[in-house]
Amino acid sequence: MESGFGSDFGSGGGGGGKLDPGLIMEQVKVQIAVANAQELLQRMTDKCFRKCIGKPGGALDNSEQVRTGGRTGRPWPLSSGLPLRLCVPQKCIAMCMDRYMDSWNTVSRAYNSRLQRERANM
Repeated sequence: MESGFGSDFGSGGGGGGKLDPGLIMEQVKVQIAVANAQELLQRMTDKCFRKCIGKPGGALDNSEQVRTGGRTGRPWPLSSGLPLRLCVPQKCIAMCMDRYMDSWNTVSRAYNSRLQRERANM
């Protein structure tokens, strides 16, 4: 009785149970990429929710009002002296997620650049 393990890893259908290391490596890389993307989204969601929704409920209170402005429209603290505009939670979360992804992409590019330099120096 076949257990089914490794059935997706074969080298073209019943060739004596041989595994294709290249195929396995590609599938593991895809699984790692998916797991990393899920973790990134979960962290981003958690951080932005905590930042934008201080007191979950049916309405915003004064502590959830944020000053926005400048060319980016990104939120600034109430103490900034800028005109007050309500930042509805969805807009705040969207802006937070945009900033989080921009930061993550910047760090990722810097990290990959450094890895390439390190590999070149080996």
